[in-house]
Order: sequence, then structure tokens, then C-alpha cells
Amino acid sequence: MFDLSGRRALVTGSSTGIGYALAKGLAGAGAEVILNGRSEARLAEAVSRLRAEGASVHAASFDVTSANEVEAAIAQIEREIGAIDILVNNAGMQRRAPLDQFSHEQWQELMKTNVDSVFLVGQAVARHMIDRQRGKIINICSVQSELGRPNIAAYTASKGAVKMLTKGMAIDWGQHGIQVNGLGPGYFKTELTEALVKDETFSSWLIGRTPSRRWGDVEDLVGAAVFLASNASNFVNGHILYVDGGVTATL
Repeated sequence: MFDLSGRRALVTGSSTGIGYALAKGLAGAGAEVILNGRSEARLAEAVSRLRAEGASVHAASFDVTSANEVEAAIAQIEREIGAIDILVNNAGMQRRAPLDQFSHEQWQELMKTNVDSVFLVGQAVARHMIDRQRGKIINICSVQSELGRPNIAAYTASKGAVKMLTKGMAIDWGQHGIQVNGLGPGYFKTELTEALVKDETFSSWLIGRTPSRRWGDVEDLVGAAVFLASNASNFVNGHILYVDGGVTATL
């Protein structure tokens, strides 16, 4: 039921961090994976690491915020590599600043990366999935799809939008045999959160705030991703699965 053998997965923003961990996890469940990123050097390094572990993996370097690049890249993948059975919309970014000091340029950059990319890549891939009448789309949300924190109002707005876009995709595309769900990480140890992990005051607050009493490790996300990508979730649609150690369950 959880076997992904014979399926092909595209994971955006997957040369490092959570995206790389998810791609590795899907490959471990049997999927052929396509890594995406804008840096060809980092992408090549990630592909090399996964191939060394025996994974079937390809690279697709394109800008997920560019409609033209997305359309061309998805068409090329479908034509030259094969059908995309699973899409993980993982590409994203964070910008921290008090909202009254958050520039319009920062707002636009964050929204393009976190929201526009989900729409653009999701739509381009879904058009092929609709033709085949099957597919799995996993949009990476966040606990900030539900909760706020100081100085990240724009990020919270973007991840709230991804949550609702996920539901909208499920409603429009469910009739075509496509399941669209969200995966909502809590606080995980990654390159992007390294400064927070080292901040003793914040880290102590977070661990005390989290029922599981620890930071998340990226491997903690793999089981949920495999579930949402596999036949095990064939009647799960429009759902946001939070993997957060219980943060969203407590005040």
C-alpha cells in the first residue's frame, strides 16, 4: 500500500533541506525522483549523493516562479523522462521583519516563491495528471498556516494561502482521480533554521512549547510524505497533515 515502485516524483526546491529529505524518502519507498532547484551546482551535488545510495534520480533546473520556465520544464520532463505521478511543491523562502518595516519588494518576492510557485507548478503538472485521470500533489504548508509569530506576518499569510490553495486544488481536481494534500512541518533542524536552533532562549522556549519536547528532524517528515504519495491515501483529499510534535494542539 505504501510502495512507490514504478512511480515518478518531482520535488521542487530539493537540492537541500526538507526538499532533499523528502526526495530521498520517496526514493527509499521505490519512486524515481526528479530534483529541482535554481543552482545547477547544488542540484548536481544532490543528484550525485542520491545516486551513490542507489536511487533513480534526475535533475531539472528551472525557476518555479517563472510561468514560462515552468511550462517548458514540465513539458520537457513529461516528454524526456516520463509522466509525473507525484508532485511535491516544496520550494519556499522566509523573510523576517516587523510588518510595518516589510518592504513591498520583500512581500512580492516571498509571495512569488511561496504561493505563485505552488499555483504555477501545480497547474502545469495537473494538466497532465487530468489527462491520465490520476496523480498525487503534496503542497508543503507549515504550522504558520495556522499560527502566527512576531515578525513573520508575510510568511504566515503566504502559508495560509498555500493551505487554502491546497483545498481549492483538491476540490477542482479530485473528480479527475487526483489527490491534493498539504504537509505542514513544525520547527525542524535545517540550514534555514540553524540560527534559531543555536539561539538558546528561542530553542528552550520552543522545546517547552512542543509536546514532544524536541526540534523535528527532517526524517520525521518522510513517513507522512510517503503516505500522501501512496495508495494508502487514495481517499484523503484536501487535508493538511501537520507533523509538528504537537505544536498546533496546544496553547
